This record gives sequence, C-alpha cells and structure tokens, in this order.
Amino acid sequence: MFLLENISEMVQKGNAKKVQELVSQAIAEKLTASEILNDGLLAGMNIIGVKFKNNDVYVPEVLVAARAMNVGMKVLEPLLAESGVKPIGKVVVGTVQGDLHDIGKNLVIMMMKGAGLEVIDIGIDVSPEVFGDKAEEHGADVIAMSALLTSTMGNMKDVLSDLENRNLRSKYIVMVGGAPLNNNFAKEIGADCYAPDASTAAEAARKLILEKIS
Repeated sequence: MFLLENISEMVQKGNAKKVQELVSQAIAEKLTASEILNDGLLAGMNIIGVKFKNNDVYVPEVLVAARAMNVGMKVLEPLLAESGVKPIGKVVVGTVQGDLHDIGKNLVIMMMKGAGLEVIDIGIDVSPEVFGDKAEEHGADVIAMSALLTSTMGNMKDVLSDLENRNLRSKYIVMVGGAPLNNNFAKEIGADCYAPDASTAAEAARKLILEKIS
C-alpha cells in the first residue's frame, strides 16, 4: 500500500514530522497496528540497516532515521497496546565495567528496535552483576555487551562467570561486540554470538530469539 511505502520512505529520509503525520493518517484509515509497524516503520529502518552494513549510509543518517522511527512509534504505541502487538523479544544492552563508550551501544539499540525488539539500555560502565540483575528484572531473552577498549573487553568474561555462578547462564542468549573483539574471543569467553556491527547484531538477536522460542 502506498501509504505504508511512504512511511518507510520518510523513515529512511529521517523526516520525523512527515512520519508523524503519515502514521496518524494510517491510523485514521483503519490500517492495523502491525501493518503500520512492520510494513511502514520497521521496513524503513531495516532498509537503513542494510545500507549501513554496506557503507551506503553512515552514523548520522542512522541516527536521524531512528529518531523519525521513534516519533512514529510514539504515535502508534496506544494502538499497539490496544491490539496486543508485542515485540518478538527483549534485549538488555550495556557497555561493560570500566568502559565509558556508548556510540556503538546506541547504534545497536536503534538497529535492534528497528528489528522489532524491545531494548533495555542499562548504560555504560556496567558491573557484571547488573547485567544479570537487569535481565532478570525485565525478563530479557538476550544480554548484549559492548566494549571499545582492549583493557575492558576482558570484563565480558566476568559477566558470563557471574551468570554461571547464579545458575542463570542457560537462561540467556549472550552477545558481544565492539572494535577490539572478534569471533575467537567470543568463543573463548563462552558467549553465544559475536556481532561485528550494529546491523548484524540486530539480525543475529532476532534470529537467535526466534530459534529459541520456536
């Protein structure tokens, strides 16, 4: 439908005002919440995700598109609640203890929201126990950790050790990412998944959650 394509296009362009108008129009025209969400807002953000992965767009474009999508989501939220449309899963995301970097984490959050996931941002310099505490508190499916420094990436192992000590490890999909990391490191510390970029992280989280619940 043209209206949904238009919403997708305006998300990609980062035109928040137009997204707000079009989502309101779609609601007035009795389109369903899931149609507006999946075929409009998320469709646009997914295209941005692919372009970002292919280096066709960069961080500023992603940030602007995510802002536009979030404006549309705010308009749609009452209808989503009313119709019982739920995110496919929940992800707790944070930067590990000792690390104050958050740009990568914030990009991952935006891409994950764009993939239809509910994301709980627990911030930067997060101690190992807090990852487990917040995952338990919010009933998360995934714990995602970020580190940008070689001196802090080792702290990811402490998070996994804490989960093991509390008999929580098997309960969660654990994902890691950040500039100094690689797949071998993820395997060494016992993580379930390493993602080299924000778009891949969102795809992987979605795929792993769907596999877990199927």
